[in-house]
This record gives sequence, structure tokens and C-alpha cells, in this order.
Amino acid sequence: MVRVTATGAYLSWRTPEMTSPRPDSPGAVWDPSQVSDELLTLTHSLGDTRRDLVILAEGNTSALLPDGRVVVKASGSNMASATREDFVVVDVPPLIDLITSQEATQQDLTEALVAGEHEGRLRRASIETLVHVAVQHFAPAAYVGHTHPTTVVGLLASVHAETAFEKFVYSDEAVVIGRPLFVPYAQPGIDLGRVFFHQLRRYFEQHGELPSLILLGNHGIVAVAPSPQGVEGISAMSVKGAAVRIAAYSAGGAAPLSDESITKFFARDDIAERRHNLASGS
Repeated sequence: MVRVTATGAYLSWRTPEMTSPRPDSPGAVWDPSQVSDELLTLTHSLGDTRRDLVILAEGNTSALLPDGRVVVKASGSNMASATREDFVVVDVPPLIDLITSQEATQQDLTEALVAGEHEGRLRRASIETLVHVAVQHFAPAAYVGHTHPTTVVGLLASVHAETAFEKFVYSDEAVVIGRPLFVPYAQPGIDLGRVFFHQLRRYFEQHGELPSLILLGNHGIVAVAPSPQGVEGISAMSVKGAAVRIAAYSAGGAAPLSDESITKFFARDDIAERRHNLASGS
């Protein structure tokens, strides 16, 4: 089921067919059969270098499995050319325990992400897997995509990073990305996982929902949606939003839309329908 909220966040919950017991698992496992066509297509699309979202082995994607586990891109693999063999399946609760433990170290995380050696290669989930499992901890979401768009990272590495997306600068971005969350820079790995988790928890407690777009200072973006098309749309709109802001700054400064106009905009039935369609990919 999909619900589009007043802040534009796209949320999904586990439906009855997604409540089967989680199998006994040693932690991270390598199981290419769990990688769907939809996840693979999304990964290739976000990894297309012509889109300038990632290069080399940057970025990662994940999908929620029916048993509550998450299948996430493996460390070191290229999104544009990833195969089913380039993903690892992880269990959420043990990794959340790592995030919330003050004693856990980066080495503990690295070891927890290892799925063993298969076909002559060590298979390990992305070092940014904690970002993906943190999302699932608060509200199950079908797809998560993390990329490093040059235009957005440029803005997130500037003096405007924390405030750039506080206000909407045009109506269409309000429809697609809703109210984003900014997370200050932390070193990728357990440090980022902890900062991300605590910022996400604060947002969730305040709004009762997850953001559709999460902006990582000096780093990149995280798009959360119930469909691959939703992740695509959020990612693309964040790039356009950054470009619009950079253009506005160069012309003397951004003139954001008023809160009153945005409230009236979200109250319209046609806008609610459009947001739902964008979220579900219909």
C-alpha cells in the first residue's frame, strides 16, 4: 500500500504477502536469485554515466524482500554494469544493533557485511548498507537509491548546503521530492550510519513519516520510494532542483515559494493524485 503524505513523502507498508518468517541466516548472504529484474534495471539506469549521477563504483541501490531482509549492491561493483551476482542480502535487526551500539567499530561493520567468497570473489555488501537498513527500520520502503549527482554534490559541498532545500523554489519539486532531510557529513561506514540513523529518527518522530529525499552533506542523495520509478523521479528532480538553485544564486539569490502557497498547493485533489501516481510509478 502507498500513502503520499502532506510533506510529499512516499511511504509503503508491508502487505500481508510480505510477512513470511525470516529464514535462519548467518547475516549477510550471497543469493543472486533474490535480485529482481526491477532492482537490476533501476541500478543500471541510475548508473548510466550520461546521467552524471555516479561514476566508477559510486552509489548503491536496494530492495526490500518479502521476508523483511534487504538486497543491496555489493561493495566495489559498478552500477551501470552490475549483474545479479553483484548484490548481497542482509538482515536488518543485526545491523541496527551495530548502529545503536556504542561499542561497535568499523571493523565490526565490515565483518558483518561479508557474505563469503563465491566464484573466486569476496562478496561484501556496500559500506553504505547502514543507510538502507536505517530506512527499513523506521518504515518499510520497497526501493532505496543512493547516488552522487555532480550538481547536487556541488551544492551540498557549498556554504548553502544545509539551507538550500529548506524551502521550495518551484512547485513541481514540491510534488516529487516533498520535504527533504539534510544530514551533515560523516565518514561513510559506521559513522555515517549512526548520524544518518539519528537524523532520520528525529525526522520520523517529528513528521510521522520518512522523507522521500535525503541530502547527505558533501556526499550525495538517498531516494526512498515504493517503486523504481519513484526513485528515478526523486533522483532526477533533486538534480534539477540543485541546478535551479545554483542558477538563482548566480542571479542574486533564490526567492522561495511561501509556506502558505505550498499548503494550498498540497490541499488540491489533482496534486494529491499526481503525487500518488509518481510515487507508485503509474
